[in-house]
Amino acid sequence: QIKTNFESNLNLALKDYNVTADRHSEAVDTIQRTLHCCGVQNYSDWERTEYFSQRGFPCSCCKNQNNCSEEDLKDPNKAKLKVFVDGCFFLVTSTMESKMSVVAGISFGIACFQLIGIILSCCLSRYITNNQYEMV
Repeated sequence: QIKTNFESNLNLALKDYNVTADRHSEAVDTIQRTLHCCGVQNYSDWERTEYFSQRGFPCSCCKNQNNCSEEDLKDPNKAKLKVFVDGCFFLVTSTMESKMSVVAGISFGIACFQLIGIILSCCLSRYITNNQYEMV
């Protein structure tokens, strides 16, 4: 369910993408620059957006920022050689899945500390009640 929600949100972010300082557009740019990807499934996802019809592919898709001109980004045939062709959805989900063992390990460690705290509090409770009866 997380994957389907992420994919639909990423598709929405691409559809509504613009260069203004909106946080969804910034998130798309950050993901594409960091993971070296473009689009959801692949770079051609951008061709179905309004942004592409006006400006072509975004600069965050470029392999080399200095080698991407606006004319190249507007032409899908030229852009194919200059932008990342892999989609971001697979890369994000595989990155999350690879880090899942770390998250599970940390969660298990926290759960163990909680369990030790419960056991020690039960021991303290028994000790306190036993001492009170001995005093009386």
